[in-house]
Amino acid sequence: MSDFTHLDARGHARMVDVTEKQPTVRSATASGLVACGPAVVAALRDGAVPKGDVLAVARVAGIAAAKRTPELLPLAHVIGVHGAAVDLAVHDEGVHITATVRTADRTGVEMEALTAVSVAALAVVDMVKGLDKSVRIADVRLEAKTGGKSGDWHRTA
Repeated sequence: MSDFTHLDARGHARMVDVTEKQPTVRSATASGLVACGPAVVAALRDGAVPKGDVLAVARVAGIAAAKRTPELLPLAHVIGVHGAAVDLAVHDEGVHITATVRTADRTGVEMEALTAVSVAALAVVDMVKGLDKSVRIADVRLEAKTGGKSGDWHRTA
């Protein structure tokens, strides 16, 4: 068996068996940015985006995405997402997105938090692309995780 637990003895991908692990409280926070030009930032601040409330749509999209992560990532476990918060804020450089996902399950929610940020960012792009096709998604990354065998981790830089 490989030390890399997502590979079987023949080197084929497999889902890690977490049956014997005990459920514990875990959380993960991820962040990202949708970089926008001044005209899009102004439209967001003025509530003047023709498609509607960008931040509300992106928030709901991110929460829904966190709950559907195993449908998108073939080796992700189906776990209970017991809490998901997606926060969006308009800044001069664009829309900052932060997602925190919580569970009491056998495996962590890092992928769920990253998926929430990524899909929320895609929703922002979808809502504003009519105003500016050059918007871009940047810096999607894990910020922190708590719980589980590996313990707590927080990004330092």
